[in-house]
Amino acid sequence: MLRRAELWIEENILREKILCAGCILVSDLQKHGVETIVREYSGVRGEETDAWMHDVLNEQTDLGRENVCIGTVSCGDLYTAHSSMAQGTLYITDSEAAYRVLRQHGKYVLAYRHEENQGASFAGGLYVIEKIEEVDYEIVDMAYRRLAGLPWEILATKRCIIRETIEADTDSFYSIYAGPDITKYMEDLYADKDEEIAYIRDYREKVYAFYGYGMWSVLTKEGTVIGRAGINWREGFDLPELGFVIGVPWQRQGYAYEVCSAILAYADEELGFSQVQALVMEGNDKSAALCRKLGLQWEEKVILEDGVYDLYRNL
Repeated sequence: MLRRAELWIEENILREKILCAGCILVSDLQKHGVETIVREYSGVRGEETDAWMHDVLNEQTDLGRENVCIGTVSCGDLYTAHSSMAQGTLYITDSEAAYRVLRQHGKYVLAYRHEENQGASFAGGLYVIEKIEEVDYEIVDMAYRRLAGLPWEILATKRCIIRETIEADTDSFYSIYAGPDITKYMEDLYADKDEEIAYIRDYREKVYAFYGYGMWSVLTKEGTVIGRAGINWREGFDLPELGFVIGVPWQRQGYAYEVCSAILAYADEELGFSQVQALVMEGNDKSAALCRKLGLQWEEKVILEDGVYDLYRNL
């Protein structure tokens, strides 16, 4: 989780754009318990820049009055926690040189582009901030999780957490898919567990990172993986598709309806998908009944390579 944020910002931009009434970033980070440190780098220019930043990362330099410290630590304590907090730290900088050095040190970095640094190159980064006044804790935390390879938590229901799938979920999936009632109506996992892990890793890198949604893991509030559900696209269809599977031990307890109704609301409110479809293999009466309970209406039968499906859509 994100425990520490360091902002390395030019002093005038710092005061005009960040330490001002119109920007909530610092206060929102603090409100969520994130140790927040702001470093202004005025007076450090030209050939000295790289050496200065390397020294900071190596905990060798005290920047004295050039530090503006905000959060739970004082200027004198800036460096004591630096190494131990590295795995939970995100850096935000408007300096091309700082961006380059931080990445060379293997740090997680967000670039901040504004009117004074339009010529800066922030090559290789996943994200660039342009309107920092619109950035809050949630945006920063999601960016940190993506950079650090941590799953996004999508939403929570009364009894469940829905989050991005991780490789550690694989054993739970194999237990869930072991029941013949599960694989009777849907594609099975890879026979080789290593192939399934590789598929999950590739899915995280190419689907979650690109779309921001997909098929997710469903967990109880106690942390047990009980199924999968989410929104994806099927080739040849023009609407996003609701998919779901709940393990047999947790069926007939209302989990599928609880999770899928929350996902449909999320798809509408957060993803802008007012219409969603579901394809249910012929004979899968339980899933068909769930679709109707969710408010999806039957439209037609569809013949695909692996069988005949009933197509449901919401209005």
